[in-house]
Amino acid sequence: MPPPSAHSAALPAGFYDRAVLEVARDLIGCGFSFQGAGGVIVETEAYAPGDPCSHGYRGRTARNAVMFGPPGHLYVYFTYGMHFCCNLVCGVEGVPAAVLLRALEPTSGLELMMARRGADDRRALCSGPAKLSQALAIGLAQNGIPAWRGALLVAPRPGTGRGTLDGLTFDDPAMWRRNEPRIVATQRIGVGDDGKPWRFVDADSHYLSRALPRRYARRGDGA
Repeated sequence: MPPPSAHSAALPAGFYDRAVLEVARDLIGCGFSFQGAGGVIVETEAYAPGDPCSHGYRGRTARNAVMFGPPGHLYVYFTYGMHFCCNLVCGVEGVPAAVLLRALEPTSGLELMMARRGADDRRALCSGPAKLSQALAIGLAQNGIPAWRGALLVAPRPGTGRGTLDGLTFDDPAMWRRNEPRIVATQRIGVGDDGKPWRFVDADSHYLSRALPRRYARRGDGA
């Protein structure tokens, strides 16, 4: 699937005003860039209200306040004393829900991302949430910025109809999921024994943070 154009219209705020599992799936194949560097989203994880693995589970704090909305804003957090991770807030304002961006297929600003990451392997640039944030130079200064204007752009999947998104009804799978990648849902990574299948990946991507088991390979791919 071709990458979303850098000149694509941004997804509207209404795209994020839905259930987190829907948004997490529908972001696969969308474009994500900051200040001209970025690529195609190939892996996400959903963190829902009432989820013990979510930062918002124990209530609102200064650190997680952005996660409580409004939807469509970037929630950035610092982890392990060394990494930033970025999420897109969604759902009802006042209720914590967000989609963690786990991996991109890099398509623009490659030299800049390589310099930031100190790596020249394209597959290693954004194959993990901390790598992604480092490659795009996203940190706490970007916490809370909207995803539809300014330096941050989340663009629709190719073929969904530029100029029609403001009128798009996101509960219409036939309209929105045109040209959808082959999406697989698996258990999230790094959440212990929690078995919820809330990690969504482009099953044919070579840029995931963790490869899928061979059982997910297409028939004829040597599996």
